[in-house]
Amino acid sequence: MIATFGLGLIILCVLYQVFGRYVMNDTPTWAEALALLLVLYVTMLGTAVGVRDAGHIGMESLLAICPQPYKKWLEIFIHAIVAGFGACMTYNGQLLARSAMDQKIPTLGLPEGLFNIPITIAGVLIALFSIEHIIALVKGVEVQPSWH
Repeated sequence: MIATFGLGLIILCVLYQVFGRYVMNDTPTWAEALALLLVLYVTMLGTAVGVRDAGHIGMESLLAICPQPYKKWLEIFIHAIVAGFGACMTYNGQLLARSAMDQKIPTLGLPEGLFNIPITIAGVLIALFSIEHIIALVKGVEVQPSWH
């Protein structure tokens, strides 16, 4: 829902920028920077939702050739790798965000570190969603997609 709202804001920013450029002949400089910032948030949230719904490329071809007794363990291993990737995103994203908080986005006047916060948020969500999948595999239950 948040990503969908963000997508709507991106559309409004771009429409305003086009209107300003071609109708008012005065391009609003902040609209492009805000749209770019919103794209990062929407993309990273969408990535996390993709992991939640198991829509990522999870080495499916490897699972297809794996003998049946090992499939569950291979799936757990794949989700553990994705969780590790999410943990790396979280750690490095927060490092980047903290290191850039003193700098300003010139057209918005906001901290430059805001561009790196979505990486951190997505990393946390990806790690948690991967752990959810591991727990579901161990319990033998299905994770319900978020769109249900």
